[in-house]
Amino acid sequence: MIERYSREEMTRIWTDQNRFQAWLEVELAACKAWSRTGKIPEADVDLLYKNASFDIDRIREIEQETHHDVVAFTRAVSETLGEEKKWVHYGLTSTDVVDTANGYLIKQANRILEEDLDRISQTLAAMAVKYKNTIMMGRTHGVHAEPTTFGLKCALWYAEMERQKERFRHASKGVEFGKISGAVGTFAHLPPEIELYTCEELGLTPAPISTQTLQRDRHAHYMATIALIGSTLEKIAVEIRHLQRTELREAEEFFRKGQKGSSAMPHKRNPVSSENISGCARVLRGYMVTAFENIPLWHERDISHSSAERIILPDATILLDYMLTRMNRVLSQLQVYPEQMLRNIEKTYGLVFSQRLMLMLIDAGMSRERAYDTVQPLAMKAWENEIPFRPLVEGDDEIRRTLQEEQIADAFDLSYHTRRVDILLRRAGIDLDGNRN
Repeated sequence: MIERYSREEMTRIWTDQNRFQAWLEVELAACKAWSRTGKIPEADVDLLYKNASFDIDRIREIEQETHHDVVAFTRAVSETLGEEKKWVHYGLTSTDVVDTANGYLIKQANRILEEDLDRISQTLAAMAVKYKNTIMMGRTHGVHAEPTTFGLKCALWYAEMERQKERFRHASKGVEFGKISGAVGTFAHLPPEIELYTCEELGLTPAPISTQTLQRDRHAHYMATIALIGSTLEKIAVEIRHLQRTELREAEEFFRKGQKGSSAMPHKRNPVSSENISGCARVLRGYMVTAFENIPLWHERDISHSSAERIILPDATILLDYMLTRMNRVLSQLQVYPEQMLRNIEKTYGLVFSQRLMLMLIDAGMSRERAYDTVQPLAMKAWENEIPFRPLVEGDDEIRRTLQEEQIADAFDLSYHTRRVDILLRRAGIDLDGNRN
């Protein structure tokens, strides 16, 4: 992933230094496993742990000759050892090392992503409570529908993010696996205990059955979950972009002193972070497709997946970490304008109360069809002539015969639409102190 969309903490996991270190830890763990079976003397294992090291430049130099990175790695490590070097890579195939190390690296990345997800959930829960009574217009098809609150939007995002967290926990468990089963997965040259002990040492789960590789449905599920999380972030980002439109201006990203929105127009304040997140989400969905293409490998293994995974596994985790961090910052600093939200409600002349009025007429004895046909012409007249809806209602003889004045007034009460906000927050898993249940 390019530096622009990377954070050092996550990027460090996917450096060549850390990748080769993971390979070395797999090799050493396998040797330790062999010693538990009595195959490798403990003294040799001690020497391996004490002396085994690598030099990246030397690995690259050897790879120029071998055109095989794992062979280059094992030879470079062997050069740092004495007689004990004969045990390096004993009974293993390259993918035993690479796939197991990838599971080990992904596990490291997952801990960071889990922390990111927790942070953004906490932010959304706090926002849901802070803005629970901040009334705004709910829109369907981009058109005014009925009042809602900004806090309910945040609660909706929170609930979705909690579902994504559960999906991520499940997908993480499914990909934090290792395999030390040999060239075609038959354990021909090593007992299954080596796999069990090696994975135990690394904190991974041994694959119940494998070929030369771990099966890529695991990685596809993981990448699909990452793409799902990215799509939820984009969903939030798109809403912020809409709310920041000049015609709405109900919320906007924080615009810091010295920031510029355009090279040509000094007045511009654009939702650049949210737009950035929308673009990044598209990349994650593309990586998901690549992961699905990696599932059908030839027979017991080919390497068509290898080149793709060298890109998508680091990039997807790095990019999602960046997106979660940036969106959390956007939400934490979001500028919300309650007065503008109320002004926007008034732009449709009170038409948003039409359903409440219709239901009151039904409750008073009208048929549904009659109530609908009574209210709709008044609503269309208000819209087409840009005049308030309520005086038209109050002047309609049939409505006046059916409803009392105080009932008509109740029909136009904003608080009617928000009276169950607390119930909804609790149902979403948020208590009224802004904590998660």
